[in-house]
Amino acid sequence: MVRILLTGLSGAGKSTLLNELVRRGHDGVDTDYGGWMPLGAIWDESRMDALLADPGYQDGAGHLLVVGTAENQGRFYDRFDTVVLLSAPLAVLLDRVSGRSNNPYGRSASDRAEIVRYFHEVQPLLRAGADVELDGTHSVGDLADTIESLFGNAG
Repeated sequence: MVRILLTGLSGAGKSTLLNELVRRGHDGVDTDYGGWMPLGAIWDESRMDALLADPGYQDGAGHLLVVGTAENQGRFYDRFDTVVLLSAPLAVLLDRVSGRSNNPYGRSASDRAEIVRYFHEVQPLLRAGADVELDGTHSVGDLADTIESLFGNAG
């Protein structure tokens, strides 16, 4: 059983990559949805504890990909086998968030200004905590293959 955290800024492609991996049969949780962050950018710690302790993920039958970025995610790094940062150039992030239809964050000028600030202030912290950094401009298929190799089931 392998647990991977996929983190990164808005627009890096985390949700798109998760969707591809779920399509391929992997278990995944996108913490941007479903009430995982009831206090804004902070994970519900008891819920995350329960997810990471779920015996359904401990029997070796499947792997778990947790996707998201939260202020308190570092508290859980030791519970993941690998922390993956998905990154992209700032211009790519801003272009992606302004045109997406599945999430309104990034459409306003204030959201985009926040993303610029996070690019300079938060992404270096994410990079420092990551075991692996992937280039979010690569194809979703190639990125999914890389994550599967981290799970140990590529090929």
